[in-house]
Parts: sequence; C-alpha cells; structure tokens
Amino acid sequence: MGAGEGKAEQSRLAAERVARLKRRLDEAEVSTKPWDTDAVSGKMVADKLGELVPHGWYVLHDVHWPGRPKANLDHVLVGPGGVVVVDCKNWTGEVRVLSGVLWQGRYARTQAVEGALAQCAAVSSVVSPPYRRLVRPLICMAAQPDLFGVTGSDVAVAGTQRVVGAIEALPQVLDQQAVAGLYAQLGQELTHEQEPGIMAFRHIRPGTVVPPSVPPASAGAPALRPAPPARPVARGGSSAVRSGEGHTPAGRRPGSKARRPGTAGAGQLALLAAFVIFALYVLPYWGQ
Repeated sequence: MGAGEGKAEQSRLAAERVARLKRRLDEAEVSTKPWDTDAVSGKMVADKLGELVPHGWYVLHDVHWPGRPKANLDHVLVGPGGVVVVDCKNWTGEVRVLSGVLWQGRYARTQAVEGALAQCAAVSSVVSPPYRRLVRPLICMAAQPDLFGVTGSDVAVAGTQRVVGAIEALPQVLDQQAVAGLYAQLGQELTHEQEPGIMAFRHIRPGTVVPPSVPPASAGAPALRPAPPARPVARGGSSAVRSGEGHTPAGRRPGSKARRPGTAGAGQLALLAAFVIFALYVLPYWGQ
C-alpha cells in the first residue's frame, strides 16, 4: 500500500468515526427531548394549579403513590370541593372525549383512564372513611389547552386553560377546618419515603405505654409457662405456715450454700462408730 492509499484509508476511517459520533449525538438529543418536554409541561400545569391557592385549595406536587414505592402522583389538591388527583399528560395530535371515551387520533386511550382511576383509589385508601367518596380523578392535558370532557367512568379531562375552572366548579363539600386537617393527613401519608418490604409504623401518642412483644414459641418446642409459686416451708414439724417468709430453709443464712444430701448423716455415723470402738477396746483397760 502506497503513501497515497494509506492517507486515503485514514481519511475514510476518520469520516466514519465522525459520522458515528454525529448519529450518537442525534440519538441522545432525540431521547432527551420528551423528558425535557414533560418537565416543562409538568411545571406549566403546577403553575396553573397554583392559581387555586388563594381560593382555599392546597396543592401537593410529585408525591408518592400509595402501595407503589417506585411510582409517583403528579398533583393532589385538597380544597372546598374535596380531593382531586391530577394526572398530567403531554399528548400531541387530536385528543378528544367522544361518547364517554378518551381518544388520541384513532386510538382509544382506556389505559390512561384506568390509570387515573387507580390513582384515585390509591389516595382514597389512605384517607378517613367519611372522606373517601370525596376523592375524584382528573386528567390534565398540557398540550391541549382548551380541551374539556368527562368519560363514561366519571374521569374529567381538561386542558391547561380549563383545569382551574373545572376544579373551582366543584360543589363545596368541606369547610376550612376539614380542608386543613385532610391536607395535613395527606401530606403525611403521601410525602414520607416508601421502600419495598418496609411497613409504615403508626404514630403513638406521647405517654402511651407499649407492652414488650413476646416472641412466639419455636416449632416443636413447648411454650414457656410462668414458674409456679414456691411452697412455704413448715418449721418444727408443724403444718402451720408463717406468712411473709422467704424460701430460705430454717437454720441457714440467706445466701449460704446448701449442704449436699447425706453429708450430715455420714458424719454422725462415723462419730458413733468411733465411740463404740473406744467403749469396747479402750475403756475396760483405762484404769489398769
């Protein structure tokens, strides 16, 4: 291969490398565009929902989905009209609600409606029973500002320019005190960290005495029973029992070691044997 051919090959390889790098940059740019668009749309919807705050509404943004540790809810509102769970979508094309069905172009988006209902059910599960019927879903279309409709399953679909009016039009079902209490409860339930396999502990009032837990008996082993009360010791051969006495036998100081059974009897027997030997073999010859 000559010098000219070598330079040509190097130029070809360099051009291929440049082309590959350009394709990778284009792919990376395309992959990040939807995320950037969703972020801008989410902020736009959040800013729009903030207009409800002066009207007595509280807003929670990007909170945990109860029961799904890795899933989030876009927005949860608490106000005079109850609790509204807002699922934000950034759909393009023709979006409409026709005959109770949400459509995007030629496709019926029933899964999106079912997802909104699932979010509503999850939030309902963590509120007190009297308020569960006041939780309702809403799908906000960020790229469809003037859209409004209601599906057959009673899921409202509203664009960014219609969402505030749709929420304000809800009939009043909560007073100011109930709104504040429900907002505090949801703020606590939806914003604490949730991890798989970890149960949430209930809060215990200060001063409450919590009994210690007793571990269950192991399989095949008898359960532990409380020790029976010790029998009182009778003194002097009498069956009478003095009240308030401990378990220390008579003639022994508390804390002293007990003698082994048979020790006292063996000593007495040896002493008696020595006395008999002395009386038979020593005493007769004592005076001689």
